[in-house]
Amino acid sequence: MSPSTDPDVPGAALRRWLTDQALPTWATIGVDRQSGGFFEAIDLQGRAVEAPRRTRVVARQTYVFATAARHGWMAGADALVDHGLAFLRQRLRRDDGSFASSVRPDGTLADARFDLYEQAFALFAFAAARRDRPDRAALHDEAAALLRALRAHWRHPQAGFEEAAPRTLPLRSNPHMHLLEAALEWAEVAEPHDRAIWVDLADELAQLCLAHFIDRESGALREHFDGDWQPMPGAPGRVVEPGHQFEWGWLLMRWAARSGDGAALAAAQRLIAIGEAHGVASARGVAVNALDDTLRTTDANAKLWPQTERIKAWHASLAHATDAPAQAAARAHLHDAITGLTRYLLPAPPGLWHEVMDTHGDFVPQDCRASSLYHIVCAIDTLESAGG
Repeated sequence: MSPSTDPDVPGAALRRWLTDQALPTWATIGVDRQSGGFFEAIDLQGRAVEAPRRTRVVARQTYVFATAARHGWMAGADALVDHGLAFLRQRLRRDDGSFASSVRPDGTLADARFDLYEQAFALFAFAAARRDRPDRAALHDEAAALLRALRAHWRHPQAGFEEAAPRTLPLRSNPHMHLLEAALEWAEVAEPHDRAIWVDLADELAQLCLAHFIDRESGALREHFDGDWQPMPGAPGRVVEPGHQFEWGWLLMRWAARSGDGAALAAAQRLIAIGEAHGVASARGVAVNALDDTLRTTDANAKLWPQTERIKAWHASLAHATDAPAQAAARAHLHDAITGLTRYLLPAPPGLWHEVMDTHGDFVPQDCRASSLYHIVCAIDTLESAGG
């Protein structure tokens, strides 16, 4: 049954689709048991698509199966966590403790360059795998070594990290968002004596966001910056992505709950309100790809991943709502976000989805990307963690 036609609670229908269709598909067709790692995509005929294996995708799929193991969603998930960790450690890790961007199935490096985004997901995968595993101490040691490498070689003189050494521009808020996600995860799963480095990293990144990424006048979050954390000149510095308003809002709410920072909570609520008011196409009921700094739509197509971030943001907003009207509004937006996401899920082949909806509400035919499963699982995990 397609989740969009399931008579039960939409969040429960999403989980059934995940456990009954998506996880079995990605645990079989999506796993390369010959060359290692995970395939980057499955086409709409249900066939694996060959491409270089990126650190971010191997890490994201490792998170997917670690989350499945934690919830008991599928048998054999732990073995797939081992499969992903082995590929990260043996094929993608560089001598300095950081990770290459991608490797070919034959073992040769496709892209050896440092990319901050890839490092963020390696940290996140190790944190996700850390729960209830016999090698949890080793996983923390590896993550801590990567963090030391980042601070030694790519630390920005003000806060956060560079994109490369020597510097390249623009600097981006997006990798820092995922570093914050990894830091918050590690702050939850690390042993008490190991926790301080991750709390410090989360504090640094949240404060960088509040001081520089969020525009003081509009309250919206920008994407691209110069070397002093000022918006890049011209069009790149004006980009505002609704999906990231939701995603940063969710993360800042998590950080505010830990730190007690009321200003962060208010900023997060404003980000989510901006994403909903300016970034959702009401006729289609989905979050669009991009706005400019006046909050005018510049890309009205709608990728899948912003829909998942909208779910997480409104789920967090519901938890923070302080009165009945706010609770009702958050609950309504959450329902709309779940409904929006279910429109992307394909009834066949099982466990696949559409990646992009165009401006007319039609879906653009393209391969189903493994990287999107992380977004879906994270949204469902968020709903499940509080009984959604």
